[in-house]
Amino acid sequence: MLTLIEDCKNRYENNEKPENRRDMDFFEYVKKETEKPFEQIEQWGKESMEFVKNREVSVHPQQIDSTLENLRLVILHSYYIDARLRRYMNLHTSIKYVLEQLLKDMNKLKSEAE
Repeated sequence: MLTLIEDCKNRYENNEKPENRRDMDFFEYVKKETEKPFEQIEQWGKESMEFVKNREVSVHPQQIDSTLENLRLVILHSYYIDARLRRYMNLHTSIKYVLEQLLKDMNKLKSEAE
């Protein structure tokens, strides 16, 4: 997921806005390009929700829901470039924080189990 959000950030920062956001060819292109990432984040959401529900960790289920929604937004904004930079970076930072907290919790539980 961290790689995904960094790829989205690079796309947002380096690509131009589409000339016409309602262009059906562009819509189909985005739909095709985002199909796999959307499947990945849905799977991540399910697995992460199970992880936080079944353990004592620093991330709460509501944060998983919010992060899932923010991931969807970041992916789409990275193609349409229709969010202000500050808003985009706030979403990116929020996602990154939750992902890093989850990794930290997973590593902590792994080291306790060893």
